[in-house]
Amino acid sequence: MRISDFRLLATGQTLSWVGNGFQTVALAVAVVLAGGGPGDLGLVMASSIVARLVCTLFGGVWADRLQPQHVMVASDLVRLLAAGGMALMFFGGAYHLVLLCALAAISTGAASFFDPAFSSLRPLLVPPEKRQSANATLSMLQTGSQIAGPALGGVTVAAFGASAGFTVNAFSFLASMVAALLLRVRAQRGERSSMLSELAAGWREIARRDWLMFGLFGATVYHIANGVILVLVQVVAIERLGGASAAGFIAAAEGLGGLIGAAVALRFKPCRLLRAGWLTLLLMPLWALAYVWPAELIAVIAGAIIGYAGLIFFDVAWETAIQDNVPQRMLGRVSSWDYLTSFLAMPVGNVLAGPLAAAYGTSRVLTACAAVLFLSAAAQFLVPGTRALTRTAATDPAVPGRPPELIETTGA
Repeated sequence: MRISDFRLLATGQTLSWVGNGFQTVALAVAVVLAGGGPGDLGLVMASSIVARLVCTLFGGVWADRLQPQHVMVASDLVRLLAAGGMALMFFGGAYHLVLLCALAAISTGAASFFDPAFSSLRPLLVPPEKRQSANATLSMLQTGSQIAGPALGGVTVAAFGASAGFTVNAFSFLASMVAALLLRVRAQRGERSSMLSELAAGWREIARRDWLMFGLFGATVYHIANGVILVLVQVVAIERLGGASAAGFIAAAEGLGGLIGAAVALRFKPCRLLRAGWLTLLLMPLWALAYVWPAELIAVIAGAIIGYAGLIFFDVAWETAIQDNVPQRMLGRVSSWDYLTSFLAMPVGNVLAGPLAAAYGTSRVLTACAAVLFLSAAAQFLVPGTRALTRTAATDPAVPGRPPELIETTGA
């Protein structure tokens, strides 16, 4: 098992995460400056949503059928070409909404194949006892990239135009692709069956583990409530807490909290990691409630740091639990179900935010949603598997019957 392979992957993926921040800024600026307005930008975003809905589960199947890094390379190549196409479109001064929607859908569809493959590959790159640290490191890099990417992207796009932002993102996919090509680890793969059979097998793998199945259900409820919150807190921040500058301070606090949570996960390694993760997730309601009382900027900033620290620690615990307890040959499909349930839930909450606030008032809705966050996490302690799951067996290489998950090769 090669730690250097992990460093290689982490470097390539960090550059890709930063590049995504450039494209996020470039896309909004390009559409608005071309005269497209909110309607066009909404269509582009809707195209991406549809592509993710269609492709995510199939991406999980292919991640388990092929070597995961091969899926990642193909995905990065497609996304490189899509970002390059966007750069060329706006560099030439042209604006074609249909083409932009198609390129956005292609890029997001390719990402739906990349993500399960990335999840499948990660546990192969480090020994089992180092998985939590590896996941924490990746969370820290991703959180930092989500802060640095848009900031650097904004400066770049302001100075050189939207096409420069798309170009940087295209090169970031090239870096990620090269890193994946250089990996030498190989996963064992079994015989294939029909697509639907393999999808069903992934769900059966989830259903066999109560902590995983109820965790996904709980996360779905959690993300619906959080989708409502994420819309309403932006309104509160802009209208009541100080406008755009307040929103910026809060976003920075959320990023800082994420970095703290990942740093804690690097050091704090309890035997019952998943249980500890659900406990830290109980901190997130403090962030939402701070917008209601005392409804002061300093309190919201403190709540954001505390809440997002708990959220990222939970993410590390959840990923580690899945990697420890789901067979590697099934990880892509299980991860794709995880991504899909979360992705479906968040837009539902976003859509509900406006009508609920209009009917019941922003403060009441935020309070109710904070309660849902708390209850969806607290309910997991009623699940026997959540209470009992430990890392002892997963980190002991001498456990009898533990199947080999890794074949070392010397070729790329």
